[in-house]
Amino acid sequence: MPFTIAIIGRPNVGKSTLFNRLVGQKLALVDDMPGVTRDRREGEAKLFDLHFTIIDTAGLDEGPKGSLTARMQEQTETAIALADALFFVIDARIGLTPADRAFADFARRADKPVLLLANKSEGKHGELGAMESYALGLGDPIQISAEHGEGMGELYDAVSKLVPPTDDEDDEREETDEERAARPIRVAIVGRPNAGKSTLINHLLGEERLLTSPEAGTTRDSIAVEIEWKGRGFRIFDTAGLRRRSRIEEKLEKLSVADALRAVRFAEVVVLMMDAQNRFEEQDLRIADLIEREGRALVIAVNKWDLMEAKPGQISMLRRDADHWLPQVAGAPIVAVSGLMGEGIDRLMQAIVEAYAVWNRRVPTAALNRWFEGAIADNPPPAVSGRRLKLNYITQTKARPPSFVLFCSRADAIPQSYLRYLTNSMRATFELPGTPVRITLREKANPFAHKRKRPN
Repeated sequence: MPFTIAIIGRPNVGKSTLFNRLVGQKLALVDDMPGVTRDRREGEAKLFDLHFTIIDTAGLDEGPKGSLTARMQEQTETAIALADALFFVIDARIGLTPADRAFADFARRADKPVLLLANKSEGKHGELGAMESYALGLGDPIQISAEHGEGMGELYDAVSKLVPPTDDEDDEREETDEERAARPIRVAIVGRPNAGKSTLINHLLGEERLLTSPEAGTTRDSIAVEIEWKGRGFRIFDTAGLRRRSRIEEKLEKLSVADALRAVRFAEVVVLMMDAQNRFEEQDLRIADLIEREGRALVIAVNKWDLMEAKPGQISMLRRDADHWLPQVAGAPIVAVSGLMGEGIDRLMQAIVEAYAVWNRRVPTAALNRWFEGAIADNPPPAVSGRRLKLNYITQTKARPPSFVLFCSRADAIPQSYLRYLTNSMRATFELPGTPVRITLREKANPFAHKRKRPN
């Protein structure tokens, strides 16, 4: 198990900025408003030749038992328990506060190596605040600026005494086919606010890993968790609820939505979660259309099914509704679940595995062109401006999602309605339900175009 370091400290001292600096990506949301981070987030950190796991945590704060603040504190305590060492971060520009002193005692009680980081130390005001931090009794402060990358050399010297250096040769080795097949499937859970995304993931994990609340907008960052189901690995991303753009006013929500959209782009399968009592609303359809345009495999999960009155034929009605409202992903798997009660979880996971397999499917060229000839014979392309359109042949260029190139004459004249006909026929013939299908038109080169007409 890799060496793990948790970043702790009061709110708004720059913990998430330091996390982003160490992982080399803007994974954690950063804003001037305190308390942006709520769930703990893990990442693979690299500090020169040192490699370790880093955990970003919510700011240490006190709140009444059972409140959201108290449960954020519990997430931080869990991160401390999992860590091998701690980064205790203070704001050097502000200097020590009573909260810093209280939480320094908390860090000491963890009985783990603690590195005191005086963040925002650029300038003379930062120097004075760093000197104050000696009073915490946590050793010499390491003056850094996470935002500007200052002090990373001093941080390396301190961390290297805790973390053994790793060999970079392993990082440069190419991934084998077996390793690629063993990689976890990347799954993003998306939907409108308060659809039950975090509750579902907590049930999959069997623990309260993610904060949940009846209040919409509890989740802010896109948090990744690893699970295993029937011997198969999954990396599941919990995301912030997606509202209509016109309703998003706060800067923080805009950052959360951007983070959720980034999770969709990096996912392989996206689970669109809907509320069973308010399903297929306009925002649900917009999200599904976004997933299709990004070329991701789609699975629809209708959550809170335990609240619905039991009636015969309800699942069949869901199927008809999905095909009616989402014709662009006809046949997408739809599963009724209850994240709170754990109903339908196995069916949902099986649907994810099957959608992933379809998304990776390749169709043999011979079978593809036999279908193509039959499809054209059954429904020839229309003549445009009195001229016949000639479709020559089709081939698959890649999977993930299945993408095809159709060689033809006058590519710009082929109607979209005819391409939809080919797409739907292909879905039915080669069993490609729900996954996006891409058909690119390419005009076949004229072998005589380069020859000049001979003079008379």
